[in-house]
Amino acid sequence: ITVKTSNQDPVTAAGEEGDSSPKEEPWETTLKTTMVDIEAGEFQGHKVSLWDLLYSRYIPEENRKELLELYQAGELTLEQVKTVVTTIVTRAAAAARAEPAAPVSAPRAEPAATEADPTALHGD
Repeated sequence: ITVKTSNQDPVTAAGEEGDSSPKEEPWETTLKTTMVDIEAGEFQGHKVSLWDLLYSRYIPEENRKELLELYQAGELTLEQVKTVVTTIVTRAAAAARAEPAAPVSAPRAEPAATEADPTALHGD
């Protein structure tokens, strides 16, 4: 029974999942297995695959397509893809973090000035 089960699995996998797993391109496997340490956004403190970074919300679809095409064609090395992707993600995450901070910091400045007034009165 064990032998039949182990024989069935590869046949089932090859027959049903032939379009996804077994036919994965080598370049795709490389991107999925190349892990990157990136200190940005939700990836901070985690090792993330280049594949996950490419398909994250920080990489616009047109950039992703262009990077993948250049990498597949051999015009970009793995290191170059890693550099470009981590740079884009780091900048996009920093920009996303900076945007909401701008409006919030303006109201904070006013209470700080108000808090200074009682101190001045107390000093008198």
